[in-house]
Amino acid sequence: MGAVNWNAEMNHGSRGSYFDGKLIEYIGWCLAGWLVTVCTLGICYPWSVVMIYRWKAEHTVVNGQRLRFEGSAVSLFGHWIKWLLLSVITLGIYGFWVFIKLEQWKAKNTFFQ
Repeated sequence: MGAVNWNAEMNHGSRGSYFDGKLIEYIGWCLAGWLVTVCTLGICYPWSVVMIYRWKAEHTVVNGQRLRFEGSAVSLFGHWIKWLLLSVITLGIYGFWVFIKLEQWKAKNTFFQ
């Protein structure tokens, strides 16, 4: 194994991978998402998920290429309703797959800029 060159990884001009988001921004987005979700009794939860994930993607660079997230809250809302109905029909069993379905949806809507 080769030695890790920490200076090269911290150099944002390199082809390395890094995340450049700030904690205060993350806290702000999470609070905004929580507030919207609570004020709408959970109806706008998909909007909160999209908003926070878009922020994460926009601050992530993989091999020198920044990510871009193109998913919409309306699209996720449609999936969310479908997943909720499937969970109710299967007495909650489908709920175990919802996390995986959400991650698949995020991946499908995430691209390199």
